[in-house]
Amino acid sequence: MVRLRFAPSPTGYLHVGGLRTALFCWFYVRQHAGKFIFRLEDTDQKRLVKGSENDLVRMLEWAGIDLDEGPGIGGDYVPYRQSERLGIYKSHVRKLLDEDHAYPCFCSPQRLDNLREEQRTKGEIPRYDGYCRNLNKEESVLRVASGEAHVVRMKIPEIPETLVLNDLIRGSVSIETSQTEDQVIIKSDGFPTYHLAVVVDDHLMQITHVVRGEEWLPSFPKHLLLYRYFGWDPPEFAHLPLILNPDRSKLSKRQGDVAVEDFRDQGYLPEALVNFISLLGWSPAEDRELFSLSELIKEFSFERVNKSGAVFDRDKLNWMNQQYIQDLDQEDLLQRLLPFIAQTPYAEQDAALLKKAVNILQSRLVTLKEIGKRLALFFEENPVATDPDVLSLLRQETSKQVLAEFIRQVETLESLTEENLGSLMKNVQNATNIKGKNLWLPLRYAITLEVQGPELKLIVDLFGREKCLRLARRALEL
Repeated sequence: MVRLRFAPSPTGYLHVGGLRTALFCWFYVRQHAGKFIFRLEDTDQKRLVKGSENDLVRMLEWAGIDLDEGPGIGGDYVPYRQSERLGIYKSHVRKLLDEDHAYPCFCSPQRLDNLREEQRTKGEIPRYDGYCRNLNKEESVLRVASGEAHVVRMKIPEIPETLVLNDLIRGSVSIETSQTEDQVIIKSDGFPTYHLAVVVDDHLMQITHVVRGEEWLPSFPKHLLLYRYFGWDPPEFAHLPLILNPDRSKLSKRQGDVAVEDFRDQGYLPEALVNFISLLGWSPAEDRELFSLSELIKEFSFERVNKSGAVFDRDKLNWMNQQYIQDLDQEDLLQRLLPFIAQTPYAEQDAALLKKAVNILQSRLVTLKEIGKRLALFFEENPVATDPDVLSLLRQETSKQVLAEFIRQVETLESLTEENLGSLMKNVQNATNIKGKNLWLPLRYAITLEVQGPELKLIVDLFGREKCLRLARRALEL
């Protein structure tokens, strides 16, 4: 059975790169009726963030990813937390020590710092020099038994080898073991490093495919050697390309949002974010960009994942999110908007008017959070124009002529509706000899207060005669 895992560290938020990894694993598992395992790699105790585990699971659920195995899944507690598996790692390290594939290292942090500084001064690549590798084994055992502080390092073969990985994305990848130092696999606090824990866990959990970022490629010789030392067959590997900023640098918090929860809080739909993230580095066979979750599962393949980095294009995400918002049922959209409306002064306003406003705004919304700034037009008695382009146009002489005549024409009517707006503006055109955009833009800007506002006839019909007159008079005074 196909078994893939998503194994984040509970050190903070779910990164969009982590979401992509989880999605690709989940797509593949669902294609092959396999199992999707959730595991927490929490051996770096200093970096743990309280509540991070729940946040990670909650964000996966928000994105539509269901879990098959992991902490608390299915009502049966399965302790897939590395911090709770220390006995397992210690027994495997004992095997490595007994078979001379690992050794205790008693070098102090000061000695290691001095060694790295000396190597840098000589223009060498900083790396461990194997000092404790040649200690007498009996002496090492006694020093460990006495409680002397130490780590455990795995042995890299003294005679260099070329290790080959047949990667699902990159094909054949070769790296010399000479580029790898004797890696620490058990820290002085007794916790394993990533390199040991990930190999042991993936084997014991029967992981068939390991999907991770390309930044882990330099580590694969250590992992393949550990599989060899334990006598295990390694799983298949797929190393994903980086997600990049528009300037081609690695996507990071310093240059913008990278946390899935940030995008949720800004009003991006999970369907849109999942669709967008799935296309970062992967291209479907069909020349299209909008996919449902079930379609992504059906279409996904590692063979179509690119080797090169994928640029995170916020404009494309915005476009995609707007498409998804436009396709929502009106009631569904309203329910999704309610948490954002609750953050505005308009949460307790007339429900019927709110529904009408949402209906009008649906085609204009790029994110759900935008509803806050757009509702003022509907619920404020005297909303204020702030857009410089709107103010500039309304202050032009031709605009004032149009608005003055519009006011005069409306004052002769009992009501202003979608039906009589066209004939009224024809009268304004005849009276001012102004037509085209010079006729319509002043009215649009005055009523909607936006360059790209909602459809004018719908707004006029909703606002009615008095509010439209009030807005036109205020614009005329600018």
